[in-house]
Amino acid sequence: MPDLWTDLLQCLELAEAPVDATASATVSASFTGRNQQLEYYRVFGGQLLGQLIQAARSVCPDKTVKSLHTIFAREGHADQPVTFEVIRHHEGRSFATLTVTGRQKTADGDVRVLATSSICMHVVEGGPEHQEVAAVPPVLGPENQLALDLLPWETRATVDLNLTTTGPPEFEFWMRTPDVDPALAPALAAYATDLTLIGTALRPMDGLGQRGNGTQFASAVTTHTLWFHRPFRTDEWLLLRQHSPVFAHGRCFGRGDILTEDGVLVASYGQEALVRVAT
Repeated sequence: MPDLWTDLLQCLELAEAPVDATASATVSASFTGRNQQLEYYRVFGGQLLGQLIQAARSVCPDKTVKSLHTIFAREGHADQPVTFEVIRHHEGRSFATLTVTGRQKTADGDVRVLATSSICMHVVEGGPEHQEVAAVPPVLGPENQLALDLLPWETRATVDLNLTTTGPPEFEFWMRTPDVDPALAPALAAYATDLTLIGTALRPMDGLGQRGNGTQFASAVTTHTLWFHRPFRTDEWLLLRQHSPVFAHGRCFGRGDILTEDGVLVASYGQEALVRVAT
């Protein structure tokens, strides 16, 4: 089994595939991607987010992803590859609008939609800049290293979401990947944003921790949205700062920002998830 970092990079290398003859005539391109080799039968949503971004980049290589809004329709199975169909709704000099749909053929031959994403792309433009965000603290030292499951790179935090102690529904952590092509930054950052928002929402609840998924509670991400504001690299320190303002009716909502070590806001994200606590 390859190491998790190499495995993830290979999953982001989509292969061009022939457009299915039964697909809509509006399908512009099709790609296939394999799944991470994890000790887990489901496809990780962060992997799909990264692959959806890579599919869009392949169709519009002269533009960058500005935003994507993804709906996860149903769980995927890790033993079957995923096909990504891209519909180009519009492409001009500055913007492009796409829909990317991830489908998977099951062992019995059915084809299921795993995720569908509305993606907007934009060329890099100059102009005046302004931001209003809280100051970024210094990068935590190596004594604050805290491994986060599924993130195969350096992560540092002062709060451990695996613990069941209570706290405010807030969480931030520093991360830095190994040296990597900066063109992969949006996909890698999207991957990271899918991991800890549910754990953040659980922090005020006594006795619950992130690792209780499947025993103390059942969860599934339903929607995930990202906005990319500026170019950035993931092999330089980034702070992911997030907060969950509401948990109600079996659903939690969280949002976050991605900032550089110098305090530059490069991306923002939001997520809703189903969370059913065992009674």
